[in-house]
Amino acid sequence: MAQCSMDEREESQLLVLTEVSGIAESLGMELWLRGGWAIDFLLGRVTRPHEDIDFVAWVQDRQRLEAELASAGYEKVPVNEPFCNRQSDFRKNEVDCSLVFITHSVEGEIIMNGLPEWVWRPDSLMTESYTLNGISARVLNPKQLLEEKEVYEQIGRPHRQKDAESKKILKQMILDRE
Repeated sequence: MAQCSMDEREESQLLVLTEVSGIAESLGMELWLRGGWAIDFLLGRVTRPHEDIDFVAWVQDRQRLEAELASAGYEKVPVNEPFCNRQSDFRKNEVDCSLVFITHSVEGEIIMNGLPEWVWRPDSLMTESYTLNGISARVLNPKQLLEEKEVYEQIGRPHRQKDAESKKILKQMILDRE
């Protein structure tokens, strides 16, 4: 994929990303990027335009984080019923962001809240920050990002070219790290 130039949408998304990350940090909460922006932060460059920003947070922080986002002018967007235990969606300045919430299973494994069948990798939540355009963020492990793309395919998500391209980038990234 060729590097895209920064446009107004991407700038707006990066501002929202910075603001949401700052809110979580000010509350002492952990937050990770997932999806396309996570890949871009891992690479240190923008690879393509993004529809939204995807975050991961602990479910025990959900109420406080949602309240603080609302106080900061984020509009809560309704989520389809099957997803309401595991996801919250928000919008600000025409930028959509989605937060999925994780927890620990009885066995201590990381799982998406409300979806205990999907056990995440123990190394999913990377501790280091990555920088893109002077902004730092923590991201999910590339192996977790790839696994997510593959799980969604297995459960019937329609083919999306951006997913195929992301999988190619993630596979190369994983090879380069080994």
